[in-house]
Amino acid sequence: MPGGIDYGNLMHRAMRGLINDVLAGVQETGLPGDHHFFITFDTQHPDVELADWLSDRYPGEMTVVMQHWYEDLEVTEDGFTVTLNFGDAPERLYIPYDAIKTFVDPSVEFGLRFETHEEEDDDDDEPTPPEGGPDDGPRETVKQDAEVVRLDSFRK
Repeated sequence: MPGGIDYGNLMHRAMRGLINDVLAGVQETGLPGDHHFFITFDTQHPDVELADWLSDRYPGEMTVVMQHWYEDLEVTEDGFTVTLNFGDAPERLYIPYDAIKTFVDPSVEFGLRFETHEEEDDDDDEPTPPEGGPDDGPRETVKQDAEVVRLDSFRK
């Protein structure tokens, strides 16, 4: 394991897997009890699919609620598709897990937040040249880490 164990990416994959498992259960049996979800996602993610008017209205991120009215939930390994109601206008959305910024179930005070930050790409076999050395410029990649969210930020 050159460079060590990448716990951040391992945690990232585990938390996305948790969301997949939860949504797959909801697909099979529906939302149990008072459970409901606030899901914030990046509307500019290249794999997100939503109506043009929604991406125009929410050009950076959007929070959807899965609670009383949702239809046709289809969960895959990479994301989920669901039809939600936007002011009496049902719209079909595809949200890949990699686009999710927060996933909150306030009924049980559970939440995840996925932070995005840029770091140098440590996956190259070539060493990074020292400052001032010849280079095409910095090589950067986006990495995301997961963390548990305090639900106080969602309360009024």
